Amino acid sequence: MRSLDDPVQFVRGVGPRGAERLGRLGIRTVRDLLRHIPRRYEDRTAFRNIGDVRPGEPIVTRGVVLAAEVINTRRRGMQLTRVVIGDGTGRAELAFFRQPYLLTRFQQLMVKRKSVVVYGVARYGPNGLSFEHPEWEEFEPDEEGLSAGRIVPMYPLSEGLTQRWLRSSIASALDSHGSLIPDPMPSSLRERHRLLGLADAYRMIHLPDSPESAEEARRRLVFDEFFLLQVGLAMRRMDRAGAAGAPLVTASSSELEALVRDLLPFVPTSDQAAAIRELAADMGSGRQMNRLLHGDVGSGKTAVAVAAIALAVRSGHQAAVMAPTEILAQQQASVLSAWLRRVGLDVELATGSMSSRARSALRARLESGETRVVVGTHALIEGDVRFRSLGLVIIDEQHRFGVLQRQSLQAKGVAPHILVMSATPIPRTLTMTLYGDLDVTVLKQMPPGRVPVKTHWKRPDQSASVYRGVARLLDQGRQAYVVCPLVEESDKMEAAAATQHAHRIRSQMLPGYRVGVLHGQMPAEAKEACMAAFKSGELDVLVSTTVIEVGIDVPNASVMVVENADRFGLAQLHQLRGRVGRGQYASYCVLIADPTTEAGMRRLQAMTETCDGFRIAEEDLRLRGPGEYFGTRQSGIPEFQFADLLRDEEVLIETRKAAAELVRADPKLACPDNQALAAEVAVRIASLDLVKVS
Repeated sequence: MRSLDDPVQFVRGVGPRGAERLGRLGIRTVRDLLRHIPRRYEDRTAFRNIGDVRPGEPIVTRGVVLAAEVINTRRRGMQLTRVVIGDGTGRAELAFFRQPYLLTRFQQLMVKRKSVVVYGVARYGPNGLSFEHPEWEEFEPDEEGLSAGRIVPMYPLSEGLTQRWLRSSIASALDSHGSLIPDPMPSSLRERHRLLGLADAYRMIHLPDSPESAEEARRRLVFDEFFLLQVGLAMRRMDRAGAAGAPLVTASSSELEALVRDLLPFVPTSDQAAAIRELAADMGSGRQMNRLLHGDVGSGKTAVAVAAIALAVRSGHQAAVMAPTEILAQQQASVLSAWLRRVGLDVELATGSMSSRARSALRARLESGETRVVVGTHALIEGDVRFRSLGLVIIDEQHRFGVLQRQSLQAKGVAPHILVMSATPIPRTLTMTLYGDLDVTVLKQMPPGRVPVKTHWKRPDQSASVYRGVARLLDQGRQAYVVCPLVEESDKMEAAAATQHAHRIRSQMLPGYRVGVLHGQMPAEAKEACMAAFKSGELDVLVSTTVIEVGIDVPNASVMVVENADRFGLAQLHQLRGRVGRGQYASYCVLIADPTTEAGMRRLQAMTETCDGFRIAEEDLRLRGPGEYFGTRQSGIPEFQFADLLRDEEVLIETRKAAAELVRADPKLACPDNQALAAEVAVRIASLDLVKVS
């Protein structure tokens, strides 16, 4: 009984040695081999007579083998297999270095007066027209060639593999196993979305008869990849919508308006007001809230989160905020305290560096319910931490947590409401995949009074003039951030680099000004004292690592200098820029860099061209790709083998809509036509490290 899970070595022409080479590409079964799709295609449909060949262009030609020999070249005795072919209009030489084993094959073809088909780029050599290491195959008039006379697939390769051999192996696998490819998609859905059958799609993507048929085949594979994921996410949303028992958080419209007035020292934007109403409705529904809140830097996400916390506590529940690092937890606790104090709520901090006595006392207060709002790191999810009534979990900078950590925190309560916050805008395609099972709130409106930040890119040899400009601003009473070069080796080395850079700024670039230094290795008290000194105006300049990326709000700081800016990611640079422009003064971001890569230059150009965080996010996704968008492979972004989140956005939107319609009609995929699809969805969802909070 043949199976798609058969070891690839049993495909005709592969064998143990070929299987070993394919294993370097992660190809171990026939299924893996068929899913190894071309990265591009070459149109080799037009044959050219040898006499009409012009050097420098890729062409397909054909000729009878007239001569074949192996000669030793002057280059360290390197052997050259030299073959001469002709077609009556001219002759051409084929040159193969270090492949003496080809001699026997070509001599056999010469004796039989056989023709070969050749594809490559011609040039003129000492012996006339020459092709160096061309692709070739024996010409069989009654057989369809795989490497010429057609649209030819070009595959990703590894050492020891050739395009010609791989094409032949995949064609053999299609012949022996292609009919075994099951199609989980109901026929009605295939017809509605004009999709090829799956077996036809696999044959067509490997052996297309036109560029259009190759694209049609790819569309089917992309559709499946997106659709299986979107159906799973739609089922999760449907399950949540039908589940009750979450903590009840109630507030009438008038009570909500009064709370917001008491809580916020300003009138919220219409986006913020709408977001607060959405969160209140979610938490008052009796069902668990699972919502993503994201927006541009400075759009006011914290104000929305504070309102949600106050609502939960007002209804007798506790709220927990989880931040990925101690310094971010400290900053978040400081910011939330300043807001929540206005309505009589205290905020406590839980970090790994607390003394055992302090940790024990806090655990007791959480279990008794005395502590109503807590901000912490992973210390919040330790096994002995218990809450009396956990009603709301806010996960800040959530992409920096593992899935199990998020699940551990929400397991501390009975279906607590979940608010996932991202400090950076997230492109729509990522929102639909990474957060496809969450409701989404976007803040696009900026609070009034935010000053657009003018961004400049300067070369390192212009540093002196940059710091002269900073000094002029300091003389006007403003303050400045300086972000020191990124050091990746270790936290200790980064701390040393920050201290050294602060000394350089203090002694050489800005002598006479009050310069402080902030880095992640400082004790918590020292960090807080440094930030407080900068905020109160006791320091003119804060030299820092990227710990200032989130959290510090100093309206008087009007300039941000980022050294070696090309080492930072685009979203990170935009976050750093968001630390200035928070007051009434004209503000500046100066990026000092001499990038050596095209990607580095594009990042800096994007920063100087726009302050729109959503445009920045799209460009960042283009530059880095989905897997690295958040700077970590732990982000839970699904790996797509066929689909491209940027190129295939229209297909993604189509599959999301189709999945929602299908799950509304058949929530459990229990209909006979959908059972094969249900099995595939279960496999797809189980294989993903999805960002999920339910």
